[in-house]
Amino acid sequence: MDKQIGWIGTGVMGQSMCSHIIKAGYNVAVYNRTKEKANELVKMGAQWCSNPKEVAEKSDVVFTIVGFPNDVKEVYLGENGILNGIKEGTILVDMTTSEPTLAQLIYEEAKKKGAHSIDAPVSGGDVGARQGTLAIMTGGDKDVYDKVLPFFELMGKNIAYLGKAGAGQHTKMSNQILIASTMIGVVESLLYAYKAGNDLAEVIDVIGKGAAGCWSINTLGPRIVDGNFDPGFFIKHFVKDMGIALQEAKIMKLALPGLALAYQFYVSAMAVGLENLGTQGIYKVFAKMNGIDL
Repeated sequence: MDKQIGWIGTGVMGQSMCSHIIKAGYNVAVYNRTKEKANELVKMGAQWCSNPKEVAEKSDVVFTIVGFPNDVKEVYLGENGILNGIKEGTILVDMTTSEPTLAQLIYEEAKKKGAHSIDAPVSGGDVGARQGTLAIMTGGDKDVYDKVLPFFELMGKNIAYLGKAGAGQHTKMSNQILIASTMIGVVESLLYAYKAGNDLAEVIDVIGKGAAGCWSINTLGPRIVDGNFDPGFFIKHFVKDMGIALQEAKIMKLALPGLALAYQFYVSAMAVGLENLGTQGIYKVFAKMNGIDL
């Protein structure tokens, strides 16, 4: 356990992900914009730092998982950012879902300082983060990925190296594109069952085991039935992801009308103040459209 680990971002997923590294016996330096959200990790033995630069100065490997691309830019490129605190050989691992072009920029800036950067966005939500079963999609240099793999194995089960810097982020965009339309199908399916008078839990139990079975219906469907719209993944972050995917698609001259439609529904959810609900909160928008009181 000779490597010193840095962790920046202790939100819904980051706190659980970092806890697995602490439990494995590593010394961890931690920073979060809201200090209170790091208290549990500090109680577990993490050392609090006052900014990302201080985390980098104390660490051999630095993990980040923050909210938006602008947050990534501030954490890495700001005056008190990571890149101003790294030493030669430091490995940077951004697990935020962010812009592929930004991942490539950080890779190049780290390289100038003799350091290394991996983009490694994740999928699996709060449950996957707690259970250490996340899907982890990585881009960067293969030899650097191999060095970080033991840490990924503490946090995930489905771990893949996908190529050069930015490849992890592009893969996560493919993931989010698939989930976006799938979530629309989930809520329409459950609303149909509701209007037909079916027991929703029974419907999920049957269709979740057939050809329509997927993570969204089997994990988020029961939360909808229970009226649990707490975030495993925030609507506002999902809108950010879909926006990045649409932006990248435009650059590639690729038409994605299904994604564009799902994006508009989720923007509608934000317009009525649902941005801090979990992605299953889109059910509320569709219910209201159909005159259904929850």
